[in-house]
Amino acid sequence: MAVVQIPVSRGVIDSLDLSPVRAVLVPSAAPPPDLVVQFAIDYPRDPSDPRELSEVPEVRLWFIRLDAHYPWLPLFLDWQEELARYVAMLVPHQFSPQDGIQFNPEALDIFIMGKVFYLYHWLERQGQERQGKLQHMTEVLGYQLDAGLFQLLAAGTPGKM
Repeated sequence: MAVVQIPVSRGVIDSLDLSPVRAVLVPSAAPPPDLVVQFAIDYPRDPSDPRELSEVPEVRLWFIRLDAHYPWLPLFLDWQEELARYVAMLVPHQFSPQDGIQFNPEALDIFIMGKVFYLYHWLERQGQERQGKLQHMTEVLGYQLDAGLFQLLAAGTPGKM
């Protein structure tokens, strides 16, 4: 497993600069399957600002741009440390110190299904296993995928209709 930590500063975020990511990942090329990505976010805020990073609009906008350029990135994140934070940057949620992140259920459904549809075919093009990897990734977010979904996706794969 190759763990890569990508530094993300306030300047990078404020300018929507993806160059720290491009230094490690090429948007059009598949990374090595054993790559694990972590982000070291340095975004200083006023000490009286109670918001989590995922509640700061500038930070969320940077992650939205990142996801648009690297839609396969969730597969390569450190699922124990990074996946929930990454999703929180993209999906409406509430945060409480007692309960942690509580995603808007409908927004999470839409996000997960969009990723599953995209990543299923992306993994297929890479010649990688799909169902187990996608089920595991979504389970980390507390989401269960029915095996029948993968049968539908396989039946609808170009060249198999």
